[in-house]
Order: sequence, then C-alpha cells, then structure tokens
Amino acid sequence: MKNKFIAGIIIGVLATVTFGFVEYQNIYFKINKNMDIFGRVYKEIVSNYVDEVDPEKFMRSGIDGMLETLDPYTVFIGEKEGDDLDLITHGQYGGIGVSIGVRDGSIIVVAPMEGYSAQKQGVRAGDRLIEIDGEKISSSNPDSVRSKVRGEPGTTVRIKIEREGEAQPLEFVLVREEIQINNVTYSGYVKEGIGYIKLERFSRRAGDEVRQAIKELKASGELKGIILDLRDNPGGLLEAAVEIVSKFVPNGSTVVTTRGRKDDEKIYSANEEPLVSDIPLAVLINKNSASASEIVAGAVQDLDRGILIGTRSFGKGLVQTILPLSYNTSMKITTARYYTPSGRSIQEIDYLHKNKDGVFLTTPDSLKHEYKTSRGRIVKDFGGVMPDSIVLEHERSTFYQELMRKAMFFKFATRYVTKHPPLQEKKNVAVDEPLIKEFEEYVQTQKFEYRDDVEKKLAEVKESLTKEHYSSAALESIDALNVQLNKEKINGITRHENEIREELEEELNARYSGEKGRIKTSLQFDTQVQTATGLLLNKKEYEKKLKLKK
Repeated sequence: MKNKFIAGIIIGVLATVTFGFVEYQNIYFKINKNMDIFGRVYKEIVSNYVDEVDPEKFMRSGIDGMLETLDPYTVFIGEKEGDDLDLITHGQYGGIGVSIGVRDGSIIVVAPMEGYSAQKQGVRAGDRLIEIDGEKISSSNPDSVRSKVRGEPGTTVRIKIEREGEAQPLEFVLVREEIQINNVTYSGYVKEGIGYIKLERFSRRAGDEVRQAIKELKASGELKGIILDLRDNPGGLLEAAVEIVSKFVPNGSTVVTTRGRKDDEKIYSANEEPLVSDIPLAVLINKNSASASEIVAGAVQDLDRGILIGTRSFGKGLVQTILPLSYNTSMKITTARYYTPSGRSIQEIDYLHKNKDGVFLTTPDSLKHEYKTSRGRIVKDFGGVMPDSIVLEHERSTFYQELMRKAMFFKFATRYVTKHPPLQEKKNVAVDEPLIKEFEEYVQTQKFEYRDDVEKKLAEVKESLTKEHYSSAALESIDALNVQLNKEKINGITRHENEIREELEEELNARYSGEKGRIKTSLQFDTQVQTATGLLLNKKEYEKKLKLKK
C-alpha cells in the first residue's frame, strides 16, 4: 500500500513536469514560428515594396504596433532616446538648463534653471528662440529643439534669441553641463511649526533629497507637522518610493509588495530608522498623482502613519522594469503588479480587456474588495487611492482658462520684467490695484477675445429656436441678452480679480525668484495646503481622522 502511494506521488510529479515541459516547448515553438513569419514579412517589404522603405522606421513601426496591444507603459526606447532614460532613472541629462514651450506659435524659454549655463549667461524666461547653431528652428517640433540643445556635457551650443525691448536678436554661446533635475523642488515652513515638502518626481536621488529637506526643516524651527505634496507627481522608481516611506514609518514595516506573472512575490520594507516617526504627517494627492506617488500614499494610509488630503489618485498599480537590448536600445516593460501593505491593488484600468465599444474595462464600485489599515479602517482596491479628507481643487473660470491658454499672464510678465529688470537680490512682488489695472490695459492691447460657456449655450438655444421656427421676438430676446453679456464681459478682470491676482503674483515671483518663488507664492492661495495645515495643528481632529469609526 505504501509503495503504491509513493508510486502515485512519483507519477503525479512526472505528469506535472511532463506537462510543464510540453507547455514550455509549445510556447517556444510559437515564438520561433512567428518570429520567422515576422522576419520574412519585414524582409519582403523592405526589399520588394514598390516604393523605398526606411528599414529602421519600418521596424520601429512594427515594434510600436506590437507594444500598443499591451499597456501604455510598455515601450521601446531607441538609441536616440537614451537621455530620456537617464532622466527617468537618475534625474539628469546633458544640456544648457532651460525649460522650453510653445507660446503664440514660437518656441519660448519658459524658465531658465538656476545655476546652469543659460541662467548664468543671462537667458531669460520669455526669450524667443530663433536659431540653434546657425539653423533656424520651427515651432512645430519642440522635441527637436530640445534634442538640439541637449548633448554631451562640456560641448558648446550657439543660440540666437529675440527679446522684448531689444531691437536686435541676442546671441549666446552656452556650455552644456550635466543637469540635475531636483526631485524636491521646494521645502520650507508654511506656518509656524508646519513644514512643507514639494516632491515632483522619483529618481534615484529622491530619498536623499527628502532626507535633506527634513533635516533642514528640523534645523530651522520646531517641526510640529509635515505636508508632503505629491500632487501632479507622475511617479518614477519604486525603490525611491520605498526610501521616502522609510523616513516616516518604523524600520521593517512593509511598504509595498510586487507580484509578477509567475506569482513570484517580492516584499519591500522600510530599511532605515525613521527621521520623523511620530510627527503628524499629511500627504497631498490628486488625479495626476500616479505610480510611485501612489505607493507612498497607499503605504502612509494603510500603516495609519498620516492623513491623505485632496482628490482620488490616478490608479496605476503596475511595475515596469528597464531591460537593455542590443545597439544601445532598451525596453521598459511591465513585469508585475504592486500591492499596498493591506494587500490591495490600486490599478484602475484593465488594459487587456475592452467592452463592445473598444473602451478599456474598469472595476465597478460594487465589485471592489474591502481591506483594513493597521488600525482597522476600511479601504478599497482598484481605482487609485482615495484620500481620508476630500478637498477639491479650486475650479477656474472660463475667462481665466482662456487667459492662460493665450499666454496672457506669461507675456505680461515678460513685458513687466523688461520694464523692471531683476536686481542682484531676489525680491517679492505683491500684486496691487495699479498692477491689476496695468494687466487689464495690456490684455486690451492684445485684442483678447473669448467665448464663455454662457455664450456657447445661448448660441445653441438660438439655433434650436430657429430650427423650431420660433418668433422673431424670441430670437431678438436672445440677441439682447448677448449684448448685455458682452457689456459684462468687459469687466471680466474685475469679476475674476482674485484668481487673476493669484496667477499674476505667481508668474511675477517666478521671474524674480525662480520656480521656488512661484511655489512659495502659490502656497498662500492653496486651499488643500491650508486644510492640511489646519488638520496638523489640530491634534484632536488629526487623531480623529486616523481612528476606526465605531
């Protein structure tokens, strides 16, 4: 009997091994078969198609087409895109230190980066790029312009710009340097005792930068609470996220778990003694907080280490690995899903399944599972991380959005700085009534026009009235209302003065004090930051948010 039982086990094991081997052979047969077909198609088209086909472009189209059937995070990285890879992983690239963008159909310097060649030699925000190394540039391809100014550190690039107030173009010879992109773009106190850290990305140095920011906050005041701002942070390296959580939670705490295709599980734990283990913590998130941002937010919530404030996060619970390929190319491939300490996945979209209309599937609320934080609070999976305190971002008016879209604030600031050149010392700009009036006059000279939502709806109503053959009196009443609206529109700056004042103050302070000046100015108008500050200063309310509801 015993021998029969052992024989049964051996037969079972052999069957499993045999099945596994057959399946393995079957997969590799399919791979070899389809690679052969793909290669033949490629060769035939490149060799015999009626028109000449670029072999590299054609192959790239094939690779991109295959990868498009997967999730949007699995991508091929070509030889010329190596700088982007360095930017993702190390937060660095070779360049002159400028951010560029398109304004009014021109390539404009949006902001020179402090301490690098462009800023040191006098390039300003608002300068219009017209030539790079003697070659005229086109506004239709800003990525091409970026690739021209980037390059090997130590090499030079000659740029020609047009500047408001200057009769002739200006020429600069700039030296490319190794540009380090800061993960922490601002840190400081927003109120007595409440420190604020703005984290914009997760490259390899993110953990060190957060550690340094915390140390500086401790050294410059009595730290009673910390706001960690992850809004609009698209993520980055998983390891960097673990490092950041480690600054706040007990050593050894599970931060995140990943599971791949073959159920191989890897647990990432806090790997150092926390810098601030008991200081109240608020993490700000919004719909653009994704990936590594959600790892941090999910861990802080599941471990009941702090409160989350803002709006629901993006919902990206997939892990990518960068695999080196031949000829200096590589591929970023999704290799695992990640799970927060409570065991939930926050991935929202199922990229392998679509509904009948071709739209990717999401999990309805009724099918979401409940998990518990360390104190027993209920949290749910799928669909991002839901904050403990929902605070909506201020909704901007159509008038404001149109001013932004047509770069009115940006262009006014450029003109203002021309009239009031930056001094050696940085200065703070407060927007008063005369400055508002000056902006209003500038907007009028630019012949700024826009249609707001009310006008659009009235146009739709008039069209419907005409279609249904309503009387001329009814149509005239719509026209009369439009006339009244146009009179009111002239006073748009007065009606929306608060949000216009805020944007002007941010833009002007950015010109005199750089990006840090912009962020510092914005905090005084930020509802979510003010809410977080109030909760951190109110110990009873803070603890109440973290307690299990009975």
